Amino acid sequence: MNDRFLKACRREPVDCTPVWFMRQAGRYMSEYRALRAKHSILELCKTPELAAQVTMQPIDRFPLDAAIIFADILLPLEPMGLSLEFAEGEGPVIHNPVRDRAAVDRLKVVEGDELDYVCGAIRQTRRMLNGRVPLIGFAGAPFTLASYAIEGGSSRNYQHAKQMMYGDPAAWHKLMDKFARVITGYLRRQIKAGAQAVQLFDSWVGCLSAGDYAEYVKPHVQLIFDGLKHEGVPLIHFGTGTTAILRQMREAGGDVIGLDWRVHLDEGWAMVGHDRAVQGNLDPLALFAPLPEIERRVEDILRRAGNRPGHIFNLGHGILPGTPLDHVEAAIDMVHKLSQR
Repeated sequence: MNDRFLKACRREPVDCTPVWFMRQAGRYMSEYRALRAKHSILELCKTPELAAQVTMQPIDRFPLDAAIIFADILLPLEPMGLSLEFAEGEGPVIHNPVRDRAAVDRLKVVEGDELDYVCGAIRQTRRMLNGRVPLIGFAGAPFTLASYAIEGGSSRNYQHAKQMMYGDPAAWHKLMDKFARVITGYLRRQIKAGAQAVQLFDSWVGCLSAGDYAEYVKPHVQLIFDGLKHEGVPLIHFGTGTTAILRQMREAGGDVIGLDWRVHLDEGWAMVGHDRAVQGNLDPLALFAPLPEIERRVEDILRRAGNRPGHIFNLGHGILPGTPLDHVEAAIDMVHKLSQR
């Protein structure tokens, strides 16, 4: 098995720096677009055979060092009682957003068996991988899920979420606690199904100050990482726009902390502490640049990592639609070649 990803998560020496990319299965690949022409996102997620097939698409095409199960961070919202739709051109829409304490009270804390289709996809993918590379499971973090649930979809300024946070902190903490408990159970089930590492995606948390993160978010993220620390797999803690809160995220938990492209990798790692592994941190838009520019940036990130054990090469966020496939492949090859020990 190619286990350099798992070794890097544990800060063990590797033969070269491992690479995987967030959203490595997705719209930039023609294979994925062909499936999406026939199935909705929810159909792909809820059909284990299809989710496994999508998960394998980038593994079959590129020399990546890890697979990540194809799913969506918002899947737990439905069994909790929210009406979720992926509207064409609009992204996710929640038709009954959580705007007051009564709505928070109505949300169910589910055990997670309602999401067993994801576990089915994990089991099927592990069989298909047959040890080629490790498989990562994942879930959305409480703040990001709460923001979607309150806003009713994507948001630029998180007005409704912050109104509840500041105006009714008791309701906010109850909501975050419900999400934290559901996510912990959901990730535990993914690990039992065969996920060899799990990542907590806090995609929207960068809108918070360090003080607000510490008060309104950190205790709930800690609950998740404390609940999973004895499961025996690496735990990855990812957010974007998080330079101001990296120290607080480290305190919240995770064996590996994600760094986005807004901070130099060496400076971000110093903030996180060298007793943790880090993941990152190429700007996803850099993959649209000419190959010499991609190589310059890859080389800079690797130089800043300084051959220190515990660096996993990734983008600062997901691969964007329209990204040239030959640039994706070239970037992976560059990392492997330039980081050979």
